[in-house]
Amino acid sequence: MRDPDPLDELLARKRLLESPASQAADFVARLRDLRIWQSARLARTYQDFRGDSRHSQAVEFFLSDLYGPQEFGDRNRDLGRAWRYLRRALPAAAMRVLAQAIELDVLTLELDHAMVRALGAAAVTDATYAAAYRDVDRRASRTRQIDLIVNIGEDLSRIVRRVWLGPLLQAAHVPAHAAGFGALQDFLERGYAAFHRMRDAEGLLKAIRERETGFMDTMLHRESAHE
Repeated sequence: MRDPDPLDELLARKRLLESPASQAADFVARLRDLRIWQSARLARTYQDFRGDSRHSQAVEFFLSDLYGPQEFGDRNRDLGRAWRYLRRALPAAAMRVLAQAIELDVLTLELDHAMVRALGAAAVTDATYAAAYRDVDRRASRTRQIDLIVNIGEDLSRIVRRVWLGPLLQAAHVPAHAAGFGALQDFLERGYAAFHRMRDAEGLLKAIRERETGFMDTMLHRESAHE
């Protein structure tokens, strides 16, 4: 019997999140409101790095390509169809970036769906968000979410040291779009460009781990701190 493919398992988890209830207009609108609120929170949290020309492109990559308010369905479908081909064509570090980006997308969507259900009809505010966050909890999943973001950054840092990969990605741009893998190709190009410009990602990645872990701890302990 063939061992389960981790990618197949991730895409199966994603399909479970595409139930009729989660596609209802009201749920979709509330999910988007939640993600806009979270994206704005992240933008405030990393304003210092966004104002630094060396780090700004990488921060925007995190905010838009890894944890933005949009859906990443096109990119996920690209990866599902292209996986076997890409595994032969790209280095292991690039494949880890792609696989972890899909896992991060699925895990984030699972957590966000749980948050929408916990929020109910309430508007997203600091107070309602904190209450829903505590209600959902799932510390292990949130810790994994942080780990994935940092791991993706570390792998991108390794990729940009390979001087031959930049021209390879550039040469693959037109063929990838022609083959229907454009969203996936654009994701890799943006990540490569952002980290190539930054060069040293250690400071940003350390800040992400410390700040996001601190935010999680504050949210999960906020109720007890006010007792």
